[in-house]
Amino acid sequence: MVSFLGPMVTLRRAADRGHADHGWLDTRHTFSFADYYDSRHMGFRSLRVINEDRVQPRQGFGTHGHRDMEIVSYVLEGALAHKDSMGNGSTIRPGDVQRMSAGAGVLHSEHNASSDEAVHFLQIWLLPSKPGGAPSYEQKTFSDDDKRGRLRLVASPDGKDGSVTIHTAASVYASVLSPGQRVEHEVEAGRHAWVHVARGSVKVAGETLGAGDGASTSDAGRVAIEGVTDAEVLVFDLA
Repeated sequence: MVSFLGPMVTLRRAADRGHADHGWLDTRHTFSFADYYDSRHMGFRSLRVINEDRVQPRQGFGTHGHRDMEIVSYVLEGALAHKDSMGNGSTIRPGDVQRMSAGAGVLHSEHNASSDEAVHFLQIWLLPSKPGGAPSYEQKTFSDDDKRGRLRLVASPDGKDGSVTIHTAASVYASVLSPGQRVEHEVEAGRHAWVHVARGSVKVAGETLGAGDGASTSDAGRVAIEGVTDAEVLVFDLA
């Protein structure tokens, strides 16, 4: 595999992910989750879960609990309704980034907010730097124009640049790319990066990645991402 900017990358192809079709829910797991277990894919650094979920109209996840996890929801199509034991109730649409810090424990539910359209979203879990603490919630909107042709910081430990605040040593960027548009992310020594293609196709380190594909590196240097088709990508910078 040839890298034109330095870091060598490891690919995680969409077709190799875990998959379950429950009728109301079609879900694909980048890392081990629920009934899908692969000892080679238990997560990457603090990034523990990337689930690509499609939920049918009027269906969803009933009230259930979490603890000691940073949970980020990123909607690609449709609308996702959220309720939790902290008293929050909201609807998450494309462009929205929702962060729920489970802390010492929280209950929540998620349902498709539409009666006739499926909702397609990414559910992302990151391990917190410290266990326990009070649960908390945050939601912000980042338009396509805000992400177009650049890596827009959407989640960070200090809420920098209007990003949501996650309680772990990770930064999450989102980018919307047209064909030929290119962005670069500098991986500092001792840091690690994971690229997830949410839609469309891009080139990373000379390899073409399609929707659902991932690429990771633990090498210092610049990782370049170039749009092949109209595309949307997430980049995780991890300790």
